[in-house]
Amino acid sequence: MSSDQFDSALDLLRRLPPHSTSANLTRICALTPSLTEELLSSVDQPLQTRQCRKTKKDYLVCDYNRDGDSYRSPWSNEFEPEVEDAEFPSERVRAMEVRMGEAVEVYRELYYEGGVSSVYFWDLDDGFAGVVLLKKTTPKGSSEGGWDSIHVFEAIDRARTAHYKLTSTVILHLRTGNDALGEMDLSGNMTRQVEQDMPVQGDGSHIVNVGKLVEDMELKMRNLLQEVYFGKAKDIVGDLRSIQPLTEANRDKATHQEMINSMKR
Repeated sequence: MSSDQFDSALDLLRRLPPHSTSANLTRICALTPSLTEELLSSVDQPLQTRQCRKTKKDYLVCDYNRDGDSYRSPWSNEFEPEVEDAEFPSERVRAMEVRMGEAVEVYRELYYEGGVSSVYFWDLDDGFAGVVLLKKTTPKGSSEGGWDSIHVFEAIDRARTAHYKLTSTVILHLRTGNDALGEMDLSGNMTRQVEQDMPVQGDGSHIVNVGKLVEDMELKMRNLLQEVYFGKAKDIVGDLRSIQPLTEANRDKATHQEMINSMKR
């Protein structure tokens, strides 16, 4: 029964508006508390921002830095609120986490010109794993939007190389409207995955390799959204709705058809 409920919950969330995923997920968890952990770890939702109590800096929270109702700050490496027997990354992995966080901050300022980013690493038996989070929102008004990037990766150490597996998810929400055109709400998410073997000459190589994979994946997904999804949506809206009055459109269509007929003679 629990498996059927879980599948039904995922199926329901796929059919509901993506920008309301967090609210709908909370309602489903309230109805079926036994599925809370499974749903929170399986459903991608817009990232939330918190402020580190010690450094007063903003950071992003997700399932990968969560322990119960507490979240680990990447700035202080402490859980807020404090958790007994909490798991922390090893000294080596924590050092890479800090360096990767600094690199992602530079990337975010160059590409996003603002927003919030966070990086979390954890140990694996034969390597390490981590998540790179990026969030940018626009001020609320007649037009608003939000971009959330979640890049989860595994790095498996080998002799002189490492095998990387990257799963990237982008959650996009755009809303605009005015009295003349009405309202438009465009929301959705996209997930892509890539695996690659890359040379390693030390822990610094992991930072470069993961950074390159994340940057390339974001570029591909951004281009795909712009060229395919936005382009298709623009074509559909253009066919369904026109600002030009219907009488003018029919007149232009008739003139166009008359020209075609005259060319056939």
